[in-house]
Amino acid sequence: MQLTPAKFEDILGKFSTLSIAVVGDLFLDRYLDLDAGLTEKSVETGLDAYQVVGDRCYPGAAGTVLNNLAALGVGTLKAISVVGCDGGAYELLRGLERINVDSTHVVQCADRMTPTYTKPMLSQSEGPAVELNRIDIKNRVPQGSEIDQQVIAHIDAVFGEVDALVVMDQVDERNNGVVTDAVREHISRLGSEHPGKLIFADSRSQIRMYRHVTTKPNNAELLKSIGVSSSRAEDRDAIAAAGKKLSQTTGRPVYTTLGEAGILYCDADTTTHIPTVPVTGEIDIVGAGDSTTAGIVSSLGAGATAVEAAEIGCLVASITVQQIGVTGTASPEALRKRFQERA
Repeated sequence: MQLTPAKFEDILGKFSTLSIAVVGDLFLDRYLDLDAGLTEKSVETGLDAYQVVGDRCYPGAAGTVLNNLAALGVGTLKAISVVGCDGGAYELLRGLERINVDSTHVVQCADRMTPTYTKPMLSQSEGPAVELNRIDIKNRVPQGSEIDQQVIAHIDAVFGEVDALVVMDQVDERNNGVVTDAVREHISRLGSEHPGKLIFADSRSQIRMYRHVTTKPNNAELLKSIGVSSSRAEDRDAIAAAGKKLSQTTGRPVYTTLGEAGILYCDADTTTHIPTVPVTGEIDIVGAGDSTTAGIVSSLGAGATAVEAAEIGCLVASITVQQIGVTGTASPEALRKRFQERA
């Protein structure tokens, strides 16, 4: 581990001074707590009618990154996105308000639905609740050039005010999410014109299309982006070669997450493996990549080296994966404890 206790404390101490904007797909994560003991038979269908005893809503996707940044103590947070004019948008914006995120740059559009992941959680007589089939709400058509231009205008409005811009490109279907080709091209142009500004992009399906920004795919996304079979997802040499290739394409470093194996950092000159922090007991990996993003970006903004930032990203993820049935976060106090345990 390269990170010294003194540098670690210095980095954490600067989080509160940072201003970070997150542009991309805001999803509402909605958890419905179902009591198995109250299940009824539907008179109309004869099927089980599950009974809801709890309804928990959290900002997801880009909102998960914002939630993690807030938990880390980042001073100023701004969201740039597009949501509908519906109940999901109300819950989502209320969730952002709870964590002190500036949502004035979130566009509400009557022609769009607020993307939502509804997760029914069925209680068990023993052990944790079981997640039933998820119900997804997503937009199935492109958002249109007029909305693209609104998103771009909001990016330009905050770009000079923030220390870093995080891009969360969640939607697989090209142009159906907030980060369309036009928005992505504009972000890439900003990266070219402002090489000293940290722009950090995470994209499930379009990572190869970014230029002049730091990227963070997982191993499968990275290999897919350059046409390599996912069967090589555990092949460290193949991942390193792919990371180098993507770095050459984007002109910026690449952080590839490897699950329980940690992170592989690649730039034009180096390839460095940063091991994960071992944890025991049950884990829940939902949101782990987003929490890693929050840790890396906050640390880079606070003056960490590339490898130090990756180490803190791994520390954050080691905490969030131990929070079961909810998308976890890590506080500075929890990070200090985990750092001491690892040391």
